[in-house]
Amino acid sequence: MDKFLIRGGRPLKGRVEISGAKNSALPCLAATLLTAETVTLHNVPYVKDLITQRRLLEDLGATVLVPELRTHKVTANNIQTFEASYELVKTMRASVLALGPLLSRFGQAKVSLPGGCAIGTRPIDLHLKAFEQLGAEVSLESGDVVARAPKGRLQGSEIHFEKVTVTGTENVMMAAVLADGTTTIRNAAREPEVEDLADLLVKMGAKIDGAGTETMTIEGVEALCGAEHSIIPDRIETGTFIVAAAMTDGQLEIAKCEPRHLQAVIEQLGRNGVNIEQVDATTLRVSRDSKGLRSMDVTTEPHPLFPTDMQAQYMALMTQAEGTALITETIFENRFMHASEMIRMGADIHVSGNQAKVNGPTRLAGARVIASDLRASASLVLAGLAAEGETWIDRVYHIDRGYETIVRKFRALGADIERIADYMAETA
Repeated sequence: MDKFLIRGGRPLKGRVEISGAKNSALPCLAATLLTAETVTLHNVPYVKDLITQRRLLEDLGATVLVPELRTHKVTANNIQTFEASYELVKTMRASVLALGPLLSRFGQAKVSLPGGCAIGTRPIDLHLKAFEQLGAEVSLESGDVVARAPKGRLQGSEIHFEKVTVTGTENVMMAAVLADGTTTIRNAAREPEVEDLADLLVKMGAKIDGAGTETMTIEGVEALCGAEHSIIPDRIETGTFIVAAAMTDGQLEIAKCEPRHLQAVIEQLGRNGVNIEQVDATTLRVSRDSKGLRSMDVTTEPHPLFPTDMQAQYMALMTQAEGTALITETIFENRFMHASEMIRMGADIHVSGNQAKVNGPTRLAGARVIASDLRASASLVLAGLAAEGETWIDRVYHIDRGYETIVRKFRALGADIERIADYMAETA
């Protein structure tokens, strides 16, 4: 396993371009299973999860062409199997998104229970209950979810999620587009990635109303067609670079982003003393306020409020802010594992249940730390950039799952960061 070596203390300066959103590209790739015609996706980020998703499609029998970097042309006209194997699914939770399209188009699906980041239990029982309400028979067999539509096609139904679930909303939406009749999803996720998937499905011929709201209505159609679609920018990568500029007291121009997708983050960081100027529709200019950073409490909530995927980065920022910040995590029950690693670097953080109290500012010092999940990896990179001395980050394969060429991007901004092969790191 490779490691990152960071020599901190350098202000970041320059221009960075945001990649496509991993959490949008994954369901959009899964949606290509809904038609025998070719679907072309642009702005697909080159990250490990997308490589895994591409392999999953190919294992099912789809043809995936990559005529140029970040463009995928998928043709699922010769699906050979309806089973997503454990070897692929074990590393990526989003592989469960194959269930809805396979079940909807072919009337059957078998997908191993998913893996992914170690940030607590993320049960898919909400997905499975919804599939049953659409008329599917669902069972768990030796670690696999086995589902089939006994009537050949799913039946439209009223779905009410007890808890907001992004992948659940996406999965049911893809299942419902080919179902007989009308499906209504209540308490639906409102994330931009859900809207982006809906945009693609509509281009493919689906009839969807209310995407981006709490209530979605889907009128099933007989078949879907091919389409061309560009993936939205990654709002979490955008937020990560905003925090990076503030933590290092740098000045960044963040291009090819979508500011309206992270208004809660922009507003919160503005209150923290981060100057964020919108230069144009897709560009932000970021710097730290001359009065310094200010601590403020934050609670993670479903979109459009403060996202859980920015919680770790916010914690890193609060180590450099004046005062005490209370961070409350309401989405996942085990998402503070990065706190103990930041404490190793000198942070003053106290965790109790789903809350973390951060006292700042503290002088961070380089140390050897371990990344526990994707966003924790990003937060430790941020801490390393702001710390004095050398920081070694182990298990950086987590960050490879969701950030495209992050070392190259940071180096272009003046950071002293490099990727070290494992055998070299052991002798350092």
